[in-house]
Amino acid sequence: MLILKCADCRRKLWKYYKIGPGEVHRCHKDRIRKVWNMEERDGKVFCPCGRAVGIDRGSYYTMDKKAFTYKGTKTNG
Repeated sequence: MLILKCADCRRKLWKYYKIGPGEVHRCHKDRIRKVWNMEERDGKVFCPCGRAVGIDRGSYYTMDKKAFTYKGTKTNG
């Protein structure tokens, strides 16, 4: 489980179940376990501080790797 945080204000965004050893390029919506702070508008995902962290692509979000940090463990699948 990974905890994703905004790179600017360090607020927790969501808890994500990551499968595989790679970087977090996409966040599949069905693997997001808990949401703390997130705003969706105009096809993008924002932190409450105003920073855009991703783009809504339907079943997943394409993440901006400079807009967030994460901590936790990845599951090898």
